Amino acid sequence: MNRRFSLLFASPLISTVCLLCLLLPTHWIPLSPDLPKERATPIRTAADQTDQYLPYLKGKRIGMVVNQTSIIGSKPSVDSLLNRGVQIVKIFGPEHGFRGNASNGAKVSDEVDAKTGIPVISLYGKNKKPSREQLADIDLLIYDIQDVGARFYTYINTLDHVMEACAENNKELVILDRPNPNGYCVDGPILEDHLHSGIGMHRIPITHGMTIAEFAQLINGEGWLPNKAICKLHILKVANYSHDLPYELPVMPSPNLNTQQSILLYPSICMFEGTIISQGRGTYMPFTVLGAPALKGKYAFSFRPVSLKGMSESPLHQDTDCYGLDLRKYDTSKLRKTGRINLGWLMELYKAYPDKDRFFDASQSKAMGSFDKLVGTENLRRQIIAGTSEDEIRRSWEPGLSAFKTTRKKYLLYP
Repeated sequence: MNRRFSLLFASPLISTVCLLCLLLPTHWIPLSPDLPKERATPIRTAADQTDQYLPYLKGKRIGMVVNQTSIIGSKPSVDSLLNRGVQIVKIFGPEHGFRGNASNGAKVSDEVDAKTGIPVISLYGKNKKPSREQLADIDLLIYDIQDVGARFYTYINTLDHVMEACAENNKELVILDRPNPNGYCVDGPILEDHLHSGIGMHRIPITHGMTIAEFAQLINGEGWLPNKAICKLHILKVANYSHDLPYELPVMPSPNLNTQQSILLYPSICMFEGTIISQGRGTYMPFTVLGAPALKGKYAFSFRPVSLKGMSESPLHQDTDCYGLDLRKYDTSKLRKTGRINLGWLMELYKAYPDKDRFFDASQSKAMGSFDKLVGTENLRRQIIAGTSEDEIRRSWEPGLSAFKTTRKKYLLYP
């Protein structure tokens, strides 16, 4: 392993015995129904392995990059670590905030956590990166946030900004790793440089198939931080995990990913954020339905988006019936078998939409913005408009995907 990274903490007490400890199953995480019983192995998140990292935190002033997914057992990690005597002096929150209750894209302000009295610094407001002043009274940062493995899911951007700040200020970053529920999938076009944005910072496909810790190693190893700076990483792995294992999240990672079905469909359905098609924002079934008013008569299924505080307060097609696809019972094992995102829904609804010139016009939506920025290329939009076959579209992705998979392999921590 490259000396820039450590899989356990830099302490003389850590030995190969600790590596064996990581393999001991003691905690069950609910698994997906499609996991065969003979493979139902206990997955133990890094955060749950407190015996492995609590000694390293002793006597240090700790900052935590966390949200509602950051749990030890079933309790918030901040509360759990405070009860164990850890000196947490500052909390940094990503999009949706520390408690995970801010709606999509909403700016989040700094505050003092009412429960603990600890200052909470927003990394999704006017500043995306911890400042030198904010890190001055911190000895090390802990990053523990559940990701879902998609380029446009903003938590990996927060990771990048935090790594940059740590590198600039000579701070250590401890990453408590968690499984990627879409870890089997490496698919989609590679982000083109001129489409770099807040929903796409890295030259990766739509789904990268990596955990947060693996992705942090990728950022470091490929020199993606400014001036090719290196962040000092300490990584604690997930026990008994591999990328092909289904993993059911115990806590929803954001307000509109509120079911396991939505999490697994998200990489395929979020592409519609750059179109005239609603993805179910403004309903209690977001990212499991697709539709628009103009599709009335072509589909029997309908839903009506409304303003929902904390989820989607101004959804596309608000208070209007939308007609389209109901994917709440779609068999997601099909995605796992192919290892691909679903392009068919995008192609189908484009063909069905009567006013083709408006399909990729997301001006009514206050969500992600342009389709090209979302998918990371102008080619996909042009290919769909031209009627290019899915096979041909996928062939155009292959050179970039193949190169990324080769690079990705260098930084994997799990089979």
